[in-house]
Amino acid sequence: PENFDSDIKLENVTFSYDGEKTVLNGISADIPKNSLVSVVGESGCGKSTIASLICGTTKGYKGSIKIDGVEIRDIDEKALMDNITAVNFNSYIFAGTVRDNLLMACPNASDDELIDALEKVNLWEFLSSQDGLDTALSQQGSNFSGGQRQRLTIARALVRKPRILILDDSASALDYATDAGLRMAIRRMDDPPTTFIVSQRAASVRYADEILVLDDGVLAGKGTHDELLESCPVYQEIYYSQFPKEAVQNG
Repeated sequence: PENFDSDIKLENVTFSYDGEKTVLNGISADIPKNSLVSVVGESGCGKSTIASLICGTTKGYKGSIKIDGVEIRDIDEKALMDNITAVNFNSYIFAGTVRDNLLMACPNASDDELIDALEKVNLWEFLSSQDGLDTALSQQGSNFSGGQRQRLTIARALVRKPRILILDDSASALDYATDAGLRMAIRRMDDPPTTFIVSQRAASVRYADEILVLDDGVLAGKGTHDELLESCPVYQEIYYSQFPKEAVQNG
């Protein structure tokens, strides 16, 4: 497919980096186009491996990963790069201006499109008090806070208008209000990308259409936040370790 419709289907996906230790074991999931799906689990459980397999950057899986019914290993790499954008924790920021960094994603984007993306990630208000799109950035954005750098890299991804957007631990430095606002902004887009949020943070994943819970490479549960709180001990443990029961009940 040249332009993806962006249904993703994982069937019995198993993967090992070294041929010995299994990182993913028999993962199956259906991710409909335009949906927002989260992957949650403790560090080292295989979350980021799923993200890199869907991007096509990690190869050699067993089982099946299909986009619009076509096996990923049979899709042209340029088509994958054109349609899928991944933002991870340490995405690069170049010295220059905010505009320079955003235009790397889409050189012919208008200023209005750049500002729209910055508003979606709640960064435009800050930049308006600086030099707007001409605000200077040091190498790796070292003159910005961690949260501002993450917002900028997510805005750059949105400027590309990808069909599939993968946020791999890329909102970990955002405050909860900005994190929630970003998800709402993506949902309100006319034709939102199929969005994949990889996180250890329960607040980032709880409003997803479906949450996949990984535990040591195995799918320990999948469903909505409410369903998993009732049925999935691994999810309960993650959630209540971050939101103690007393606070949840009183909230």
